[in-house]
Amino acid sequence: MTHSTPFDVPTGQRQLFLDDVGVAHIENLSRTMHQPVKKGAVIRPDYHLGISSHQVRTAPVWDPDEQVFKLLVHGKPDDMPIAASSYFESKDGLHWTKPFLGQVEHRGSRDNNYVHVDTGKYQLAPYMLVRDPNDPDPSRRYKGATHFHRQINGQKIEPAVCFFVSPDGRNWKMLDGPSVRSSDEHNLSFDPIEKLFILTVKLGGTRPGRAVSLSTSRDFEHWTEPELIFEADGLDQELGREDIAARLADPRLRQPFHNDPAVYKVDVYNMGVFRYEGYYIGMPAMYHATGPVPNYPNTDGFHLIQLTSSRDLKTWQRLGDRKAFIGSSPMDSGAYDLTQIIGPSNAVMRGDELWFYYTGIKYRASWEYVGKYPNGEHITLPGLDPDTGAICLAVLRRDGFISLDAGAQKGTMLTEPFLLNCDKLFVNVNALKGELSIEVLDKHGTALATSNPVTGDLLCGEVDWRQGNLSDLKGQAVNLRFMLHDARFYSYWVK
Repeated sequence: MTHSTPFDVPTGQRQLFLDDVGVAHIENLSRTMHQPVKKGAVIRPDYHLGISSHQVRTAPVWDPDEQVFKLLVHGKPDDMPIAASSYFESKDGLHWTKPFLGQVEHRGSRDNNYVHVDTGKYQLAPYMLVRDPNDPDPSRRYKGATHFHRQINGQKIEPAVCFFVSPDGRNWKMLDGPSVRSSDEHNLSFDPIEKLFILTVKLGGTRPGRAVSLSTSRDFEHWTEPELIFEADGLDQELGREDIAARLADPRLRQPFHNDPAVYKVDVYNMGVFRYEGYYIGMPAMYHATGPVPNYPNTDGFHLIQLTSSRDLKTWQRLGDRKAFIGSSPMDSGAYDLTQIIGPSNAVMRGDELWFYYTGIKYRASWEYVGKYPNGEHITLPGLDPDTGAICLAVLRRDGFISLDAGAQKGTMLTEPFLLNCDKLFVNVNALKGELSIEVLDKHGTALATSNPVTGDLLCGEVDWRQGNLSDLKGQAVNLRFMLHDARFYSYWVK
């Protein structure tokens, strides 16, 4: 790029409108955040096997050799005395099977899908996994992680995340390398562009309460020290009180068991982070505390998943006015995500859709604590469902996080200048009731090419030109001017 065109439009990389990078001017257009459509639970707990809940802190990964999706989930029989996770496979992302792994004997049989690693020193089970296609060692094709309590200098016990490798996602070996300090929440993803492993962990921030720190690695052996990247602020507290009041006033929603306004607070319980086009997308689970749990050092409450974005993994921009990207389902829906929601760790591309797998839990403080903490006992409240948590699916249009919307009055978006190096322009737009047109401008604002109107609902619409074409303009610095009415504009890209 030349000094006069610092904005870059890489070939094939879609340009979304989550921030103002590359945007010189917007007129008569509004940004709208779109929620994914919930499809319900795709992996439910087998309560007849003693499993009351499944949770996820990673996303399914596609194995191109075996032609299946693979997923580890945080869930095992409640009466199993050792640490274990559950392994699932699927050919379509909807119907999941439980291959017999033979690793753990339970109720007299090894015909189950439980994963366990015995290191001699630790009894562990990875429940986060990613696939690394770049590692030359096939025994390290899959990378995994789990929460454990490490010993410091042989004495101090500290919560942390440790790491594993596997040839197939089923059989795991714990690495001897360093662990990353963390409380009891974390997410793992892999950035294939930067070849970067991304681990978010729950630690404290500059304010009281939970916050999110980031640790990264390029070799899965050496990890950066966790650095604070995201926490709740004063506006979150104001909006959180409004969210709590709205929930208490809505009889369709599961109500908290404990309510005390003196305890109301919002913090960040967990945040999945993943690469999408030129952005990093974050989906923080904003925990709304509603009241204290008697005789126990924690609170009742609920989660709402918000949407954030970053260009550098350090500075994060809130999207959608901090409204819920994934919120609570009503009680009569038959859904699991009634109270606690842990957001997606990554987006799974399925055709022209983004599939988000997340944790949905029906209750939070659904028990009484009898005895003196920490030696007491949790006694489940009567009359509640025994199966409490599941892996849920929500689906979004590709690039559909944020759109630039125009009504009957024409709206305009002008890009910053960039060096044109391709022949074709594509758009993702819903113009069923309107249209989108494009002009290619030189530095003086003179139109070098003008498109025909783009109409219809197009996820990958190639722009054709009424006057001029892109081939003749290759190598020139240009601006694009998008003009639309009665339409939603999601992204554009060049090829």
